[in-house]
Amino acid sequence: MRYAFIAEHRPLFAVRAMCRCLSIHPSGFYAWRKNPLSKRAREDARQTELIRNAWKDSGKVYGYRKLHDDLLDQGETCCLNRVARLTGLAGIKAQIGYKRRPGIYGGKPSVVVDNTLDRQFDVDAPDRIWVTDITYIRTLEGFAYLAVVIDLYSRRIVGWSMQSRQTTDVVLQALLMAVWRRKPKNRVLIHSDQGSQFTSMDWASFLKAHNLQHSMSRRGNCHDNAVAESFFNLLKRERIRRRTYRTRAEARQDVFDYIEPAFPK
Repeated sequence: MRYAFIAEHRPLFAVRAMCRCLSIHPSGFYAWRKNPLSKRAREDARQTELIRNAWKDSGKVYGYRKLHDDLLDQGETCCLNRVARLTGLAGIKAQIGYKRRPGIYGGKPSVVVDNTLDRQFDVDAPDRIWVTDITYIRTLEGFAYLAVVIDLYSRRIVGWSMQSRQTTDVVLQALLMAVWRRKPKNRVLIHSDQGSQFTSMDWASFLKAHNLQHSMSRRGNCHDNAVAESFFNLLKRERIRRRTYRTRAEARQDVFDYIEPAFPK
């Protein structure tokens, strides 16, 4: 491509110098320039344009895996490796979130509740294991706190809640939504970290009343609840860090628009 640009926009002596570097005759180069693009090259150019548009629509944060999913949704036929090649040639890169400092994250297990999940994130049926966590969102009014409940089988949000205070009620409302929506027939394992919201008496009473079994991460070990952490990282990278919310209501509406269409039940 660089040499083609030189041939179009540079004087004849520059073209001849380029041909000497490539050890080809200028007439051969001009003959190659007149030939039409191959069918594969035309298809590459067409799909590269689709990829670039999908990347721009994502706010320039999607990587080749999500761009591949977008092309499939548009009815395109292409493999993941092809999309990776085209994005690399086009200079399209995913926006990567912040990296945790390297180190060893062990942490002490909970005295009251065992780490029953033990990082077994692959589940063979829905409504067997849910994970939950809470994060904060900055607004000009102050923090808003978002709690989610995720089904490990589908990796979908089955319950969520956002409030202005980081209390037990925000996680209880998210879990209540999950129970109301899913109406599980069998006992569900619900995994959380050791935050104060998940060690309260109200939380324990709710679990007992709704036939839910509790599992807890080791203290300070985010990897024990990696699925919830991954969702929050994705939400912040694709949506929250790219916006400044004036009010908590505006933040809530934006989170609703992100969660509900993107994670259907």
